[in-house]
Amino acid sequence: MFWLASCILLRVAISWKNYQTSPFFDEYLNTSQGFRTHTKKIGKFLGSLSPNDLNEINNATESAIKSMGISFRVYSEEYIEGQDRSWPLDFIPRIIRKKEWDKVEKGLEQRVKALNLFIEDCYNEQKFIKESDMDESLITESPAFKEYCMGMKLKHHSWSSICGSDLIKDKDGIFYVLEDNLRVPSGVSYMLENRTVMKRVFPDLFQHYGVMPVGAYPTKLYETLVSLSYSRSRQPEMVLLTPGIYNSAYYEHSYLAQQMGIDLVQGTDLVVLKDNFVYKKTIEGLVRVDVIYRRIDDDFLDPLRGNKDSVLGVEGLIESWRKKHVSIINAPGCGIADDKAVYSFVPEMIKFYLKEEPIIENLKTYLMSDKESFELIKDRFKEFVIKPVAESGGYGIVIGKSASKKEKEETLKLIRKDPRNYIAQPLALLSTTPTYDKGSIEPRHLDLRPFILTGEKSYVTVGGLTRVALKKGSTVVNSSQGGGSKDTWIVDK
Repeated sequence: MFWLASCILLRVAISWKNYQTSPFFDEYLNTSQGFRTHTKKIGKFLGSLSPNDLNEINNATESAIKSMGISFRVYSEEYIEGQDRSWPLDFIPRIIRKKEWDKVEKGLEQRVKALNLFIEDCYNEQKFIKESDMDESLITESPAFKEYCMGMKLKHHSWSSICGSDLIKDKDGIFYVLEDNLRVPSGVSYMLENRTVMKRVFPDLFQHYGVMPVGAYPTKLYETLVSLSYSRSRQPEMVLLTPGIYNSAYYEHSYLAQQMGIDLVQGTDLVVLKDNFVYKKTIEGLVRVDVIYRRIDDDFLDPLRGNKDSVLGVEGLIESWRKKHVSIINAPGCGIADDKAVYSFVPEMIKFYLKEEPIIENLKTYLMSDKESFELIKDRFKEFVIKPVAESGGYGIVIGKSASKKEKEETLKLIRKDPRNYIAQPLALLSTTPTYDKGSIEPRHLDLRPFILTGEKSYVTVGGLTRVALKKGSTVVNSSQGGGSKDTWIVDK
């Protein structure tokens, strides 16, 4: 039986007096330790619970996750093929006012529109590169730059049709964009499943709070894919291309395919014939495919245009795409714009392509290929976070304040060897929110990944996947490295 908020037996309640927020911006409590207007109701509810009550709710949450089979895969030296683990969900929701979210939504639509125009420009006239301070080598020497994309112009200029932008709140309580994931962003299935779990665990509280729904995403994703098909059919043949069961995001691949009612396929299920069209193999024969929602990296899409040993993709797929016989979502080559070194130019792109001021700001970013920037970082290393431009999942990141002398020297050595591969950002004071920890409630750092769809129309998820650092003092939110998640509530308060 799942937890019913209305059936709580109150005993010794927890206290908010020991909840320490300073020096961070806490999304529940203000600097006077009073609840914010939109968190007052749930704050008082949580404050009425005993440690035992909290433990029961946590157990109910974990039971719901296990019964629903929500999992993710992690890899290690011990588990080379990966190990499935239950999805980590903290039951205390993150709450954002709709008024605040409306601004974020407009800012993300603006940002992704400019990024898509930039990608198409890079593979055609290259106006931005010629008229801005961007060094051409930043694009042409990027591992994500694909020569075979030159001259390509796509329907609705949609190169990154599914974008996951990572946002943080700094000490000022304002959202900033940390990075844009334009290639194969993951996590949206967990956003949807988190909501399902929370409805089971907190049915009464959820209903009374007036939380805005998130369930439209699969329908909006389907509509986006349809709008990007070159087929004249109102119901184009679409598939989701997965690397297979050992991929860390396989749960999401199967979930989204099921939700959209399209086939989940691997490379061996598809073939490109002499007519340069893509077909899927069925027991009834070959069926032509119009749209491929791919969840494998560029280099593995086609052994003729990438890794020649790849068995994940389909031979001839890129040529079929170039002839516009099939749509590949997200498009090959779109990764040039989510390179962390390119990130610093996005505000300028918005002004260049849209003639608008950015609605959401970037964090200040320093390119290590710039000698003055490198000297600054070297002298003030503890004030910055160093990131490799092409890594994801939190790998390769060095946090200056916690780095040893040896780690600092090794990092500087790597930068000197390949400065193009590194950027630095000031250490942000990530906002906090109440999080369950062994019978008590403590502040933990978090970020947010909303998902933006771009086709004939654009759509931004109502909230997104909130990732939270479960260890005290940690800013590592990635589930693969011990982070967890929260349901994100957008409320009209």
